[in-house]
Amino acid sequence: MRREAPHPARWWTAVPDAAGPRFRCDLCPRACLLRPGQRGFCFVRAATDEGIVLTTWGRSSGFCVDPIEKKPLYHFLPGTPVLSFGTAGCNLGCRFCQNWDISKAREMDRLQSRATPEAIARAAAETGSRSVAFTYNDPVIFAEYAIDAALACRERGIAAVAVTAGYVSAGPREEFFAVMDAANVDLKAFSDDFYRRLCSGRLGPVLDTLRYLVRETRVWVEITTLLIPGENDGDAELHALSAWVRDELGPHVPLHFTAWHPAWRMDGRPTPPSTLRRARRIAREEGLHFVYTGNVHDPEGGSTWCPGCGALLVERDGYALGRWGLDADGCCARCGTPIPGRFEARPGTWGPRRQAVRFR
Repeated sequence: MRREAPHPARWWTAVPDAAGPRFRCDLCPRACLLRPGQRGFCFVRAATDEGIVLTTWGRSSGFCVDPIEKKPLYHFLPGTPVLSFGTAGCNLGCRFCQNWDISKAREMDRLQSRATPEAIARAAAETGSRSVAFTYNDPVIFAEYAIDAALACRERGIAAVAVTAGYVSAGPREEFFAVMDAANVDLKAFSDDFYRRLCSGRLGPVLDTLRYLVRETRVWVEITTLLIPGENDGDAELHALSAWVRDELGPHVPLHFTAWHPAWRMDGRPTPPSTLRRARRIAREEGLHFVYTGNVHDPEGGSTWCPGCGALLVERDGYALGRWGLDADGCCARCGTPIPGRFEARPGTWGPRRQAVRFR
């Protein structure tokens, strides 16, 4: 297989050292210090004699057209197809990772799909995708590639979506999200102890990212919390998380509670549906308007309801849409309450399909 030269990274600093070249990666809060030949925690950013490079630019673990609801994004172009792809590696070390075969990959040669940003934009257009999602593993670690692809898509009127844990430093964060139209941020728990024990990270930078996105950008934001029995599903933590979203971000920001299944390095019983329903009830008691359940069959918890009159606005059964109760302006057709998000006069018709895409 032909090997291409690694792509130069954008965010790093040379660190004076009498023992030889050393570089600090400035992309995320880890600030990995690397000597030539070493890789960062994410494994995909590596040091050479001249600086830091991104080893996965133009390389992917695969492309697929998904429903936008799978990201999950429920208030962003409902019912439309999204071209999804990821690379390999991650800058968090979650022991419960649900995509561990991709995010924990350490063999770059498994990335067989090669595509330039222009080819990605062209494939999105040809498949009728309204957006492109950087997902499966965290796009923060392949930010240069994601930015280039997002810009190519923008030229064709195709939106860019980031599915991310939000573990990124301030400078790169601003550049990265400047080209994104929507983001689902994975708020893994509302406990710094959880982040340190189970993710090898910290909670603070994620909260900073959420505040930045909602207060300082026009990116449409939704939040997902994967509930793990006995770890982050206690009533007190769910009340605290929901109150923080309400007070710091606003009651209009959608919050998704999803079910965990044993994976990677954590065993245990899967999250019961009753836990998700309890979490949804708590979040609604705290004043959040749009709270959803996921990874379980729960049409009520997966549907959008008007916070003004209680009418059913977007009926969902899994990834299939049913009743549509919004008017052409994105307001409740019954009472006129404006519903935040990016809606069109009618929903898309993609449904729950999943379509693989191969690049020649």
